Amino acid sequence: MLLTLPKWFDLHTHFRQGPAMASYVQAHLDMGCAGALAMPNTQPPVSRVSGTTQSDGWSIEGYSAELRAAGADAFEQLIVPLYLTRQATAAMIRDGAASGLLRACKYYPPHGTTNSEHGLPMDDLIGGEVFHAMEEHGITLCIHGEQHALSGPDYIDARQNAETRFYRERMPRLLDAHPKLRIVCEHITTHDAAEFVAATPEHVGATITPQHLLHTLGHLIQGLKYHLYCLPVVKFQDDRAALRSAVTRAGQTKFFAGTDSAPHTTKATACGCAAGCFTGGCAPQLYAMAFEEAGADPGTAGGKELFERFLCLNGPSFHGFPASSQHFQMEKAPSQTAILETPAGPVTPLPLGMGFDPTWRMVR
Repeated sequence: MLLTLPKWFDLHTHFRQGPAMASYVQAHLDMGCAGALAMPNTQPPVSRVSGTTQSDGWSIEGYSAELRAAGADAFEQLIVPLYLTRQATAAMIRDGAASGLLRACKYYPPHGTTNSEHGLPMDDLIGGEVFHAMEEHGITLCIHGEQHALSGPDYIDARQNAETRFYRERMPRLLDAHPKLRIVCEHITTHDAAEFVAATPEHVGATITPQHLLHTLGHLIQGLKYHLYCLPVVKFQDDRAALRSAVTRAGQTKFFAGTDSAPHTTKATACGCAAGCFTGGCAPQLYAMAFEEAGADPGTAGGKELFERFLCLNGPSFHGFPASSQHFQMEKAPSQTAILETPAGPVTPLPLGMGFDPTWRMVR
């Protein structure tokens, strides 16, 4: 069974910085990716719109140029969001929108994930000039939706976690204060988040990663499979079921692909585990596995329609650019993943780290 699809857009991924960028970009091109929204939590962060790189931050202009030089000029679309730090102002949003360089901004909870120490509390932004300027100029807010500064028992237990608290307590306030703000709820992991997004207006959408559609907390802790450790962490079976239901609902337009692929050359260290699953080179295959497990086999006519909508169509539509007119192919056949060798060191893809082979493969 040969599956032909429009090339797809990864609307949440990490290309880092330095000489390994070209390897990460190429891994995306190799899996039929036509474009990307490249995360700004680089070192230093992407905290300005234009100008030269300085010791305390990249600009969108500068980081985009580095990505294109590393091979991202082959993409049809490349979006670099502005990292919302205390440097961000309404004037920066207004001028960035007018220049065409600024299309999205990224909210990180302080110390919530890799290189997020420059973030600020959501309460400092709700009702403020920066969000009002984004609302006025049509700039999309990409949200890492977890409440910060929680103790261990509050961070995750059987009844609530950092994500559910954020969607119960912060997101309603955000929408009340900024009803026209375009929002992408990134890498959602819980029943609460999926239910919240489904009930909001069409200018609120969400990305979902392959690991959160495939795996649960049990897969992570049974044997401590640290290559599955990401933030937000994978959750419980009912959460995974809610995500699967959201992406396979007929006609849905609000949920789309964003892998959060995050390469680490050193994943486990003496002081803890680096957060992020690397799915560059294999994400469409993993998404296809998840759809098949959810009862929407992409190899069937009905399953293909649902899969294509999620992987290839909804994301471009939400972000306001056309779906790709180019195509790539997959087939239902076992495939293997391999260590990605980069100038910065080797990176282990999620399937290899977890000890399984994808049941779909790319057709070159």
